[in-house]
Amino acid sequence: MGMSETLKAISDPVRRNILEMLRKGKMTAGDIADKFNITNASVSYHLSYLKKADLVKEEKYKTYIYYELNTSVFEEILVWIYQFKNEDKEGDKNDEEEN
Repeated sequence: MGMSETLKAISDPVRRNILEMLRKGKMTAGDIADKFNITNASVSYHLSYLKKADLVKEEKYKTYIYYELNTSVFEEILVWIYQFKNEDKEGDKNDEEEN
């Protein structure tokens, strides 16, 4: 999925809450569903969307599926955002030199 789809995936507050929960470690869909007042189907939908955006990966262990963050995608987003900070500083330097 591209950057716009990844950003769209994190635009939803439920999906952001799921990502925040997964910061603490792997969780099953049932563990995640227990933290929300929504249906299991809704949690499954949000997990599927996060997987499609590559923000979450799954690992099967016995009869359970554990979900965890895919931190490499977050690193890519941060690198993309950080480039604007660097351009800002360079732009400010150029403005100062012209004055």
